[in-house]
This record gives sequence, C-alpha cells and structure tokens, in this order.
Amino acid sequence: MKILSFGSLNIDYVYSVPHFVKKGETLSAKELNVYTGGKGLNQSIALARAGVETYQAGAIGTDGMFLLEQLKEAGVKTDLVKILDDVRTGNAIIQNDDEGDNCIVLFGGANQAITKEQVDEVFKDFTNEDYLLIQNEINELSYIVEKAKEEGMKIILNPSPMNEKIMKLPLDQIDYFILNEIEAMQILEMDKPEEIDGKYIASLLHERFKDATIVLTLGSEGSVCISDDEYVEQSIYKVKAIDTTAAGDTYTGYFIAGILNGKTIKESMDIASKASAIAVTRQGAAPSIPVLEAVEEYK
Repeated sequence: MKILSFGSLNIDYVYSVPHFVKKGETLSAKELNVYTGGKGLNQSIALARAGVETYQAGAIGTDGMFLLEQLKEAGVKTDLVKILDDVRTGNAIIQNDDEGDNCIVLFGGANQAITKEQVDEVFKDFTNEDYLLIQNEINELSYIVEKAKEEGMKIILNPSPMNEKIMKLPLDQIDYFILNEIEAMQILEMDKPEEIDGKYIASLLHERFKDATIVLTLGSEGSVCISDDEYVEQSIYKVKAIDTTAAGDTYTGYFIAGILNGKTIKESMDIASKASAIAVTRQGAAPSIPVLEAVEEYK
C-alpha cells in the first residue's frame, strides 16, 4: 500500500512583518526567508515523516530543483515530478505577522502546467490498494480523479484553496474530505449563522456525501471526524504559535498516515493534532513539519 500525492510544489518567500500590509501601505519586513512549500510538497513530507510510502507527482521549473532534494531528504519518492524548461516553479509570497498568523499570494507557474499525458504516465504505477491525495493548487484535477477511480484507488481531497474548481469535481467519488469550516460551508453553499457550530456543519457534509469520511478542522476548537459508524472529537494541543503556514498540511499528512498505518480514527486525529502543534512553533512550511519520533514523544 502506497500513497500518491499529486499536487503543488512551491518556492515560498516568507516576509516577517509587524502586521499584514494594508491597501496603499509600504511596509518594511523585518526578515525574508526562502523555504520549500506548496500544499502537495508539504503534505508529502508530512506523510513520509509519519512513516508511509509516499510518491510525489507534479511539476517544477528548472529553478525549483532544490525542492526535489527536500522531498528526497524526507523520504518522498520524486521520479514522478516533471521538470519543465519553459515555466517557472510555482511560488508563494507569505506575510507572517507578530501573532504568528499569515496571508498568502500564490503564483501557479509549473503547478498549472500539468497535462493529461503526464497524468496517464503517473497512474501506470498504482493499483486499487493505493491512495491518492489531492489539493487545489494544480490543474487537471477532474482528470486525475477520473484516472484514480479507474485504478480503484481511494481518493483523499483537501479542497484548499477553495474556489469554483472544487465544485466542478466529481465530489461524490471522494472517499475522504479533510477540510476546514469555511471550506465545508462553501461546498455546502451555505452561510454560517452564528448559532450553528462546526460540528453541525460536519454532519451536514456527511449527509451530503454519505459514503465519505469527513474530517473537519475547527481551529481552536480542535477537529471532528464523521464516518459511517463513528463520530470522534479531538481537542488541540495549546502552544505559542510562531508560524501557522503548514499547520493544516501537517495535520492532513499525519492523519492519513495514521489511517494507512492501521491506527484508529481517534489515534490518527490525536497524532495529527500533536504534529500540527509542533509545526506551528517552528518557522517555515516544509521545514516546520516534525518527524514521527518527535511527535510520539510529545506530551
């Protein structure tokens, strides 16, 4: 059993600022750091560091070769990443403020240059025993889902960043949704009244997609998982956040790894919460993702 993460690979330019820049404002950054990133890369690294056989598929430009080195160091297999001569690697401009929060501007680059021919080539090596993980930072997502279903693979969707492309996917073919409260509401095409909590939203999403497992992250309220025969709540591990950039990706990777490694949903949610708590105490996206030993020792 192995997992294919077909997703984005980015170069992250992280600016440390006292507050997010406002309209018309010129703001001096206290620091600039360049990191590896992209939701596909981050989640692949989390999966590999959590101990599962992980394959990354996607595309980079020649300026992004160091991203492959980061993946390899984490134990991710990178032969399915295409290197393009005529397109820049995707990148992100990230503002990280004094409270540890961030805002992000994405440039798709090579992440938006996936072809059907590449997709066909990638899926030759996978079977109905394997899993596919996708996000929403690359093109050809519908075709990728189609090919995965042809192979009988289980499909995990993290619909981030959420936009109209997600609504065009065959969502009834998704086996696991891992998403936050806002993304769930957008899929349900609903506004959130103040009196309705996230757990109720999770139940609505499960009613809509009865055959899928729903994992909803709720910020400071933790997370909740609903499947056919189980309802599980998980609280957060409280820490002082420095950089929240890869918190969700860390949670996603560690939760999936837990399931693939035979852990219960409750055990998988707990270890994912510990891993994301560690990640937010560190700078950067991929560099902040902890190894399994550190998570297992975390109290």
